[in-house]
Amino acid sequence: LTVPMIRKALAGLVYGDALMLFNNQTKAYEINKGESDALVEQWIQRLSDEMEKGNGYSSSHIKRNLDKMGEEFAQISLNKVKKIKVGIVGEIYVKYSPLGNNHLEDFLLEQGCEVNIPGIMGFALFKVDNRLEDHKLYGGNKIKFNVLSEVMKYLTKMEGYVIESANNHGFHAPASYAETKEMVKGLIGYGNKMGEGWLLTAEMLELIHTGTPNIVCTQPFGCLPNHIVGKGMIRKLKDDYPMSNIVAIDYDPGATRINQENRIKLMLANARGLAKQEAQEAADSKDC
Repeated sequence: LTVPMIRKALAGLVYGDALMLFNNQTKAYEINKGESDALVEQWIQRLSDEMEKGNGYSSSHIKRNLDKMGEEFAQISLNKVKKIKVGIVGEIYVKYSPLGNNHLEDFLLEQGCEVNIPGIMGFALFKVDNRLEDHKLYGGNKIKFNVLSEVMKYLTKMEGYVIESANNHGFHAPASYAETKEMVKGLIGYGNKMGEGWLLTAEMLELIHTGTPNIVCTQPFGCLPNHIVGKGMIRKLKDDYPMSNIVAIDYDPGATRINQENRIKLMLANARGLAKQEAQEAADSKDC
């Protein structure tokens, strides 16, 4: 692996997170159907052409591209009606892959939802951070620690560019990795770092705190760490946040698609009921 190759890969993570964030916050509300997806494809082609020429992955290029990206997505005409917001968390593959989760995002959009998926940059930061914590606890190669520290700083800077672009163009920006890590403090130990580790619980917390209490936790068959930090933490989260509405869905060959979708529909019915209850309470409070 060469340094330019690694930088291109990291730039791909940054651009992918930004495109996913902007697309998810426009696609559910676009007036001209297909406009948001078309803009995603345009940007994929534009960025691919840049990188093939050796451009587009320096800090200045990334910052400029993200700003332009946010500007163009903000120009899409939207009808901002109130919709149920649903977050997707879980094992890294079934969380993002339409093949792995039976096109979960498309299904939620068909049900009239806005989809919210935490970016993969948080997972990259989580993995680097774990290696740094290991060194602090158990010791190790000082050179490796210093290199990983620089990688952590670089990833944090890149994450900041996505957040800045979202804020500058009227989109809901995700919490930073540092903020997400702080949210979970005292709820689950940082030693739970196999697979998605404590980050999975932290992502559910971030969604709850930022107005997306309805969450689908995608579970692959036989993934023990994911069942512990995902399904195993749902009861605690519901106890602490009664308005949270979380369902764990198993994605494996033995689970039929119709059963998966029916369980999600039940979660959405509960979400609509909770939203109606919240609106009624707000109206009653206003009358008083």
